[in-house]
Amino acid sequence: MKLSLYIICFLFIGSAFSQNQLSTEDWQEDLRYLQAEVHKNYSHLFKKVTAKDFDVEVEELFADIPNMEPHEINVAFSRIVSLFKYGHTQITFHTVAERGILPVNLYHFNDGIFIEGVMKLHRETLGAKVLKVEGVEVEEALKRIRPVVPAENDQYFKAYGLRFLTVPDVLHAQGILKEWSKTVTLTLEKDNVVFDYEFPTIQLEELSKGSTLTIPNENWLSARDQSKTPLYLKDLNNKYYYFEYLKDSKILYVRQSSVFDDPKESLKDFYKRLFTFIDSNTIDKLVYDVRGNGGGNNYNNLQFIKGLMARPKINTKGKFFYIIGRETFSAAQNLTNEISRYTEAILVGEPTAENINFYGDARRVVLPKSGINAYLSYAWWQDEPQWENQDATLPHVAVDMSFNEYKNNADPVLEAALNYKDDGFILKPMQHLTELFMSGNFTQLKTDAIEIANNPKYRYYDFENEFGKAGGRLFLNGNVQGAIFIYQLLTEVYPDSAGHFYNLGSALEKAEQADKAIEVYEMLVKNHPKHMLSRAAKKRIEALKKE
Repeated sequence: MKLSLYIICFLFIGSAFSQNQLSTEDWQEDLRYLQAEVHKNYSHLFKKVTAKDFDVEVEELFADIPNMEPHEINVAFSRIVSLFKYGHTQITFHTVAERGILPVNLYHFNDGIFIEGVMKLHRETLGAKVLKVEGVEVEEALKRIRPVVPAENDQYFKAYGLRFLTVPDVLHAQGILKEWSKTVTLTLEKDNVVFDYEFPTIQLEELSKGSTLTIPNENWLSARDQSKTPLYLKDLNNKYYYFEYLKDSKILYVRQSSVFDDPKESLKDFYKRLFTFIDSNTIDKLVYDVRGNGGGNNYNNLQFIKGLMARPKINTKGKFFYIIGRETFSAAQNLTNEISRYTEAILVGEPTAENINFYGDARRVVLPKSGINAYLSYAWWQDEPQWENQDATLPHVAVDMSFNEYKNNADPVLEAALNYKDDGFILKPMQHLTELFMSGNFTQLKTDAIEIANNPKYRYYDFENEFGKAGGRLFLNGNVQGAIFIYQLLTEVYPDSAGHFYNLGSALEKAEQADKAIEVYEMLVKNHPKHMLSRAAKKRIEALKKE
């Protein structure tokens, strides 16, 4: 059983005492308690941060506490726990936002961060693009708040990190607000007009309830045109999951926004009803949408996977499309892992918010003096071999959304699935390139690698990193000529990377091609004179010339 993100993020139990009454020693005692608890019962979390670095951060905070305000300490505790970079492992958002939050909902579209929702009192800001926060460029402000967010990856931060940008306590603790204030000024752009707007704070419970998009009500407005509702938002308030048959195109669309049972219908019953419909109707395409699925009970996934595998007519490449996104998390990541491994689905959308293998199932640890709730994960979910682990599941077909598309109810992600054609698009880039390499088809490999590196359709695929790791594996396994080919290609595609030139020079040395190695090192020194690898390259040039 796994708690969904929504429950972990919004469950809150009040502090044992008023934090303003806590002494320095009380706060320091809580910090030591947290440190000891982590080392004693949760040392397995030291994967993305070492125990040594964790303790260094703890000691720095311990020394700083006498000079900090209670809200700064709350934020600092959140920074400490967020060092683990697992979304289930966190200090609750309520802890840092308890004193207030701005009356806006921000959303990161592909053309910027916009006010997607706002309280009616501030309707003139609805749909505005955020340029600055208290005079700080929004990109810089995001960098400053990121350490407070338990961001598993960039997608998690994009989905759930923006709300930290609307909390005065966080903005002050992270140096964006110079002096703490109940009001925060955002620099906005709307209808080609740039203006400053001072927002007051509201209580957390006054926010519009929902996932990361605003649900309009008597107090809140959404930037989206409410005259119609796109399929991915249809019945979102009333149903965890539903399906709709597009009769004219014979497409079956399914939205599943939770892996918990809906009070009105269990997932087991829903899957039974879904597969009965599939068996009784002509289905040319199945589109299964989990882009807004924050998790639940991953034991509920089994019936869906078994049902798909028993139906090869629908579980066929080009007929089954699976939509993922920045909110696909927790048990929905487990479902995505199973879909990737056991089905022929084409994945469409954005990367997921979770690592492929991850720590979940958090236990609540209450700090004795402050009453702060820390959630620390204890269960390791490994659906893939550890060498195949990645920060996120990447879509085969990369699609995201602009603000105007959202505002006008367009759904480019769904459209990409509905209109997909097998026109030579490479669904699994690394597998494709590996097969070309193994077959010795280096000319085609080079052509396709350059296409993948430069085509925005593959923008979520980290070709540079994946190909670089492949070159490293070849080098370590003694295939020096293969490594030379890979590194040479990387220097052509990414000429601004000093590391690729240095790796190429090293491989050429290993192949006893000293003259060519010197040429590559000299190019590195010429193009990157201030890079630290330039000094190392100069030493290698001197050594090779002496030989």
